[in-house]
Amino acid sequence: MGNSATRMDLTSHGLTNLGTQHWDLGSALLTEHAIRRGEARLSAHGAVVVSTGEHTGRSPKDKFIVRDGATESTVNWGSINQPIDRSQFDAMHARVQAYYHGRDAFVLNCYAGADPDHRLKVRVVTETAWQNLFARNMFIRPPAEDLPGFEPDFTILHAPGLTARGERDGVRSSTFILVDFDRRMILIGGTSYAGEIKKSIFGILNYLLPERGVMPMHCSANVGPKGDSAIFFGLSGTGKTTLSADGSRTLIGDDEHGWSENGIFNFEGGCYAKVIKLSQEAEPEIWAASHRFGTVLENVVMDPVTRLLNLDSAELTENTRACYPIDYIANTSATGMAGHPVNVVMLTADAFGVLPPISKLTPEQAMYHFLSGYTARVAGTEKGVTEPQATFSTCFGAPFMPRHPSVYGEMLRERIARHGATCWLVNTGWSGGRAGAGGERMKIAYTRAMVRAALDGTLSGAPVQDDGHFGLLVPESCPNVPTEVLRPRGAWSDGAAYDTTAGELRGRFVENFKPFEAFVDDSVKAAGVRRAA
Repeated sequence: MGNSATRMDLTSHGLTNLGTQHWDLGSALLTEHAIRRGEARLSAHGAVVVSTGEHTGRSPKDKFIVRDGATESTVNWGSINQPIDRSQFDAMHARVQAYYHGRDAFVLNCYAGADPDHRLKVRVVTETAWQNLFARNMFIRPPAEDLPGFEPDFTILHAPGLTARGERDGVRSSTFILVDFDRRMILIGGTSYAGEIKKSIFGILNYLLPERGVMPMHCSANVGPKGDSAIFFGLSGTGKTTLSADGSRTLIGDDEHGWSENGIFNFEGGCYAKVIKLSQEAEPEIWAASHRFGTVLENVVMDPVTRLLNLDSAELTENTRACYPIDYIANTSATGMAGHPVNVVMLTADAFGVLPPISKLTPEQAMYHFLSGYTARVAGTEKGVTEPQATFSTCFGAPFMPRHPSVYGEMLRERIARHGATCWLVNTGWSGGRAGAGGERMKIAYTRAMVRAALDGTLSGAPVQDDGHFGLLVPESCPNVPTEVLRPRGAWSDGAAYDTTAGELRGRFVENFKPFEAFVDDSVKAAGVRRAA
């Protein structure tokens, strides 16, 4: 039965006639169950190694929200936030209930949100031990005294072995991620990719927190010795985890945060790092965490005899992942909280290879680029993405934003103005050519040096020059970075080809921003990218 401190059962969620219920187990017991049940293998260093099968990334087109009186006018309906009827949700809920008959259930009670003023109580019910371990690593674990009588604000019923019947169930495929804000419930099935668990709760917070005056953000965060916090916006694969795990600064969190009247706070209690081609030399903190007991490794290739990891292999997917508690990274915040950001960094993986590696943004430019959210979707992060693709993901997290982008954009603009944060645009993508057509990925060492110089103030007063295409102010020099690296046009062997490609990207910026023009003032429009002549 495991820890029965909650003294509760699952009948309130409609789950009856279950097998054994395992409540709030620790890492060791969950690991034992996962190995005993054949769900996972153990690496030479004690990490749990699992395969997620067909789904090795998120399925954003399979997410649906119940359309009702409350969500009708508050959700930004479209291709990302797709509606489903309550009757269809209830029918799928009934199928999940029937699916769990006779099955064991692993139950975790946890928090999402380090700030006690704004946290969400979450219950995660999984059919596998390893996915419960994933949730235990990712969310904040309540102290034992908080567990008796724990009443969740939201519940996830996770049934990866249950497949939907497409249109018959009101969805588009065998995979379903269904959200009902009124019932405070999420149903997930047809996919074993555990990232759906964490991103579902992120979406819930992104909907609920703005009403409380809190800005939810798809970003990592750290804080310097002087208490100067920094946030790093960016989609998966752009470097949020890598750049925030800096030994010279205290890590607050690597993916999801809120910005409230108290400052910033981590939503999570763990990290979900991409580990393909992970280098012990370049990323020692993440490498060490990936080789520890308690860590969950998704789709990482392992020698079947020695049980040693092959982090260079993309045999199963480019989107190999390590999920571990945040305190596996040295120098992490004990509270998950910090003061208002001094620096705001927007990370873009430019697949065109034309953006400068770092540039300083005016507040109006920051608003423009936040709403634009230009980046590349990196191979494997989403189902069907097999190579870098240039895209615009508003607020650097469009798949997780239920409300209209202007809600989040205006919150960011107001906070930057009120607290005087300095904003930077950092290209962690390609240089010298397009991705897959002569371009090379920016060296981590150079990006680290530029970000450190930005955060410690070295670049704040440094001379800058206009990049000539996007109106971006580029530092003329940066310690430990060759001057030629700061000049993207010079990195191309053909300057004319650079100009043509930059013009193409400028055109994409202009077209992408048209839907937002009605929601911003003239100063933001004037700070935006102009179409090439």
